[in-house]
Amino acid sequence: MYTILKNTILPLLIVLYATATAQQTPAPKQQETITITGATAHIGNGTLIENSIVIFKDGKLITVAKASPEITPIGKVINAKGKHIYPGFIIPNSTLGLGEIAAVRATIDQDEIGTMIPHVRSLIAYNAESKIVESMRPNGVLLAQITPRGGTISGTSSIVQLDAWNWEDAAVKVDDGIHVNWPSSFRQGRWWLGEPRGFSPNKKYMQQVEQLKSFLQNAKAYNAGNKTPKNIPFEATAGIFNGTQKLYIHAQAAREITDAITTLKELGIQQLVLVGGYQADKTIALLKKYNVPVLVRRTHSVPVNDDDDYDFSYKLPKILLDNGILAGLENSGQMERMNSRNLPFYAGQVVGQGLDKEKALQLITSNTAKILGIDKDYGTLETGKSATLFISDGDALDMRTNKLSHAFIDGREISLETHQTILSKRYMDKYSK
Repeated sequence: MYTILKNTILPLLIVLYATATAQQTPAPKQQETITITGATAHIGNGTLIENSIVIFKDGKLITVAKASPEITPIGKVINAKGKHIYPGFIIPNSTLGLGEIAAVRATIDQDEIGTMIPHVRSLIAYNAESKIVESMRPNGVLLAQITPRGGTISGTSSIVQLDAWNWEDAAVKVDDGIHVNWPSSFRQGRWWLGEPRGFSPNKKYMQQVEQLKSFLQNAKAYNAGNKTPKNIPFEATAGIFNGTQKLYIHAQAAREITDAITTLKELGIQQLVLVGGYQADKTIALLKKYNVPVLVRRTHSVPVNDDDDYDFSYKLPKILLDNGILAGLENSGQMERMNSRNLPFYAGQVVGQGLDKEKALQLITSNTAKILGIDKDYGTLETGKSATLFISDGDALDMRTNKLSHAFIDGREISLETHQTILSKRYMDKYSK
């Protein structure tokens, strides 16, 4: 009897448990045309359509307009009167899917051994079934740039959509750019070795810059020559020299930003993007001269320097936009994977500093899509583009009213159920009785 129980009931219990806790199954390809009526459509390019009609078929938007008798709803109709439609939000410079449990090293795959490793591809380490990934969708974050960390040259990022079976299915843009952590001109004291806790000048700064410059010079010469003997790291940099890939510079202080841009432009690197850029406001002339966009560090951050305004992090995106700099928002830092779901509220914070709400929306939609090079298909609600969008009961940039009723990626209606929503319903029922 014990053997029968062990061989039948126990496996059944395991299957039932796995089913109950499994990742949501990715949505199937769009089968029927869908029409959304009555909602306020936030296009993502600064414009707004009250009482809109949005129609999409085969994963593409075919109508985005103000509702009128001349436009007839087609297929499945969703009445969204009083609600809001937004393009899917995009989180750049993210380690989503590259780590799960910080205390378990085997689940963390965001960096590799080495200093100059442009050939390391983050995409093949991306875990599409991460519970953290699925928790982004209920806040409208539907696309992400999966980015490696560590080293001086960290590796190559790729852009994915957040409802997939695996990294192959998830990929939207493969190997979009290489990421460089520019050396810092200051270093923090290693207090555990008896050094002062504060910051002091980095005496090796110029040496570290020269090492990076030398690597890139050799890589450029290699790609312009006969490529013998084969050098995989050098070969991986070809795109930043021929203009097919972007080079993302992770730098914060004005000196580092200035040194990075001038040095890399002298090397002939065509497409640069500044990531972080805490003191980017001090280098606006240089950014405009070389047309360098900025992915600004998250607004929910404390000031770095003692003499900075307490609200400087809140104001920086508006300062850059007001000065004609193309800017988006990123989320690197402590607890970045979990905090990525707060992306819309970072944009909402900038609204509180006087930025027009539709321009703030561009920080996480069309601006980011342009910076990442995916604006042909994503970032705005326009005819011919991907039907990657969601319906919210209220203002999606306000955490009090960001409540999604529907979400679509490439026209596929995706699940908004997550581990967190399941727990929320469970305990809501418990304490409501």
